[in-house]
Amino acid sequence: MQAATTIDPAEVAKFQAMASEWWDPNGKFRPLHLMNPCRLDYITRQIAAEFGRDLAGPAPFAGLRILDIGCGGGLLSEPMARLGATVVGADAAERNIPVAQLHAEQSGLSIDYRHTTAEALAEAGERFDVVLNMEVVEHVADPLAYLTACQILLKSGGLMVCSTLNRNPKSYLMAIIGAEWVMRWLPKGTHDWQKFITPDELQDLIRRAGLDPVDRKGMVFNPVSWRWSLSDRDLSVNYVTASVKR
Repeated sequence: MQAATTIDPAEVAKFQAMASEWWDPNGKFRPLHLMNPCRLDYITRQIAAEFGRDLAGPAPFAGLRILDIGCGGGLLSEPMARLGATVVGADAAERNIPVAQLHAEQSGLSIDYRHTTAEALAEAGERFDVVLNMEVVEHVADPLAYLTACQILLKSGGLMVCSTLNRNPKSYLMAIIGAEWVMRWLPKGTHDWQKFITPDELQDLIRRAGLDPVDRKGMVFNPVSWRWSLSDRDLSVNYVTASVKR
C-alpha cells in the first residue's frame, strides 16, 4: 500500500521550477546561501551537544545517520557529510535530486539522495539519529501529520532541528513584500503567509507529534552587514527549534 503523504503538489511545483539554480549564490536561492552559515552554526552546535561530539575534532559526526528532509540541492546535506555523518537527502521535488547528486559527486561526497517523502521513509522503517527539517513545514498540507512522520523517523534519543517562518505583519513585510516583491530574491508566490507558523504553534505541534522541544532561537538578518545571526529574543520572522525523542 502506498504511504499517505502530506505533500502539497502546488508547493512542490514551485521548487521544481527553480531546481537548476540551487548552487547559484546569486540566483533564486540567494536567501538560503546567505542564511546557511547561521543555520549550520545552530545545527552543528545542537548535534554536538546532544551527542557529546567535539566539533574541533576530525569527522565529529561519524557514526551518526542524518536525514535532510526537503534537501533541495544539498546545501545542508553536503556540510553534514563533510563532518563525517552518513547522510540521506530526501526531497519531494524530483528535479532537485539529480542537481544534488551531481554537485555531491563533483565535491567528492557520498550522499544518498532520494526522491521521496517523510511518510514513505517512515513506512519503509528508516530510522535516523538526526532529522534536519529546515524551511519545509510551512510548505506541507498537514503540518501535524508531517511532523509526526519526522518523529517516527527518529531513533529513541534522536534530535530534530526544525526551522520555519513566524506569522505576523513583520514576517509578511520581510518575507513576502521584501524578499519576493522588492528584492526579488524569490519568485512571487514562493511563500504563502497564511501557512507560516508562530513559535508557540510550532512548539505545540512538535509536542503533539511526540517530541520534546528543548530549544528555539531566532535567525535575524542584518541589512547593513548582509549577515544572519542567531538571537535568543528575536523570533519575529525566521526561527529555528530543536526537539528530542525521549
